[in-house]
Amino acid sequence: MKKIKKFFKRLLLFLLILAVFMFANNSSLFTKEGEEKPLLLAHRGMAQTFHMEGITGDTCTAERIYEPEHPFIENTIPSMEAAFEGGADVIELDIQPTKDGQFAVFHDWTLECRTDGQGVTREHTMEELKQLDIGYGYTADKGKTFPFRGKETGLMPSLDDVMEHFPESNFLIHIKSNDPNEGKQLAGYLSKFPESRLQEITVYGGDEPIAALQEKLPGIRVMSKATLKSCLLPYLAAGWTGYIPNSCEETQLHIPEAYAKWMWGWPHKFINRMDKAGTNVIVVAGDGGWSEGFDTPADLGRLPAGYSGGIWTNRIDLIAPVYKEN
Repeated sequence: MKKIKKFFKRLLLFLLILAVFMFANNSSLFTKEGEEKPLLLAHRGMAQTFHMEGITGDTCTAERIYEPEHPFIENTIPSMEAAFEGGADVIELDIQPTKDGQFAVFHDWTLECRTDGQGVTREHTMEELKQLDIGYGYTADKGKTFPFRGKETGLMPSLDDVMEHFPESNFLIHIKSNDPNEGKQLAGYLSKFPESRLQEITVYGGDEPIAALQEKLPGIRVMSKATLKSCLLPYLAAGWTGYIPNSCEETQLHIPEAYAKWMWGWPHKFINRMDKAGTNVIVVAGDGGWSEGFDTPADLGRLPAGYSGGIWTNRIDLIAPVYKEN
């Protein structure tokens, strides 16, 4: 009986020491808050936002925009210029391969929602796509008026246009399909740039194209569901010790705010650990399902005090001024 009591006393002491270690090793109470301001990631540049009620993968979001508060639409060079000038550190953009082997900077698989064109985007040449009015379908009043119609003709850029116009800017490129050939094509395109330029580029998308791109261009920072799992699952299992899996090095993590609190050391210690591993941490709003962002100053109140990681926003014009003032 004495041996049993002695065993349980030792077990309780061990568990107590373990609990104290886990708390001390992962609590941000003992970690200095980041002195740098958060990295601001502008989703598609300066874009029109829309209501999310009843949204599905087939919803034409151009038909449900809010009343415009600025004159820009997504994925255009003017919208990117405005975003960078307004305080964006990184701009996310979408790409679609074209019939003539280029990349168009455009979100949709088909053209009918946003433009006056028809058909599958990638079944057109870049020259054909440049003839379209890409503001044609935007409406805030169910089709009574179209505030951008006739004003955006010829403004769909190629990836070449963007890279030439912004030779030193940071971009997050989104591959919109799960076709591995698209990853190979993008790897071939990006391979012509020097290493210094590639350090400013991150690519994310489906598992297959990202794996294909990484195989051809192993030094570039990437993200997919597979890379997220390969980093975060072992980190959740053993990160309490301070262990950083190799798969967490030199990558990018998009952490939905709904799950961020489960990361060992969240926020400051977690961000510091990933920063030392060369990895960017971007927090996205909600559960990460629909590219939700921190889009109003009030939204920023949900972030931890002193947060210094990345912030995903659809309204860089409203979010950047908050940090400029501080």
